[in-house]
Amino acid sequence: MSTANSTLSGASQPLKGILLVVLATFLFASHDALSKYLSGFYPVIMVVWARYLVHTVLMAGIFLPQSGLRVLRSKRPGLQVLRALCLLGTSLLFTTGLLFIPLAEATAVNFLTPLLVTALSLPLLGESVSRGQWIAVLAGFVGVLIIVHPGGELFTPAVLLPFGSALCFSFYQLLTRKLSEIDSATTSNFFAGLFNTLAMSALVPFFWQLPNLSHGVLMLALGGCGMCAHLFLTQAFRHAPPALLAPFGYGQIVFAGLLGFVVFSHTPGTLALLGILVICLSGLAAAWQNRGA
Repeated sequence: MSTANSTLSGASQPLKGILLVVLATFLFASHDALSKYLSGFYPVIMVVWARYLVHTVLMAGIFLPQSGLRVLRSKRPGLQVLRALCLLGTSLLFTTGLLFIPLAEATAVNFLTPLLVTALSLPLLGESVSRGQWIAVLAGFVGVLIIVHPGGELFTPAVLLPFGSALCFSFYQLLTRKLSEIDSATTSNFFAGLFNTLAMSALVPFFWQLPNLSHGVLMLALGGCGMCAHLFLTQAFRHAPPALLAPFGYGQIVFAGLLGFVVFSHTPGTLALLGILVICLSGLAAAWQNRGA
């Protein structure tokens, strides 16, 4: 996360930061629930396109009047393209996974990202990883194995989709960390949104289905949830340090479970709940050990 520098002015309002993170996690979970619902009616390509289109239009309305086209000027456009593709891979794999995997379980598997970032930071960034952090990484994978235990209904190749999403998002976060030293967060986020909108716009004509009015409104809400969630998350780090806010990010799994029950009538089984708990605890342990970084 590239927002660590933004805590300089706002660490005196931790409660506001926590509330913003909780709101962001609810919006992220709502975004995923909308993606799962809409994917039952429309191709995944079209759902992801709508998400990026609305997101980019909203960002353009906010930032272009302030900064003009210079907001897109990057010192490392090649890395920005690679970062955008990683984010696009995350969206496509996770949304496709929601066709086969319940919302809470898929979200939990996707929360392997902080652990994968820890594991990949050694070979890719040359950062040191402690024994305790490696234990947390291994524990996270044990949590996934508990969720998709042999003989269980989730023990299918489809579970590789949210895992692939987590892997793509890990590379996305590592590239975000790298680019935070080069370009502004606004440039990186707007570049990724615009690039992915253009990429998906080239594909969507082959998958186009005219949405009805209610589904069109939900597609607008899909992009709005994603955009607002990112804005709230960015603002949260202006008011409190990452180490304090990290545990509350796991509230997204709780919201995903609630929305999965309300919208899709799905309740995670006992082993799934145990696996989710193990993933959450391992992620929190890794965040705690990394709090001084």
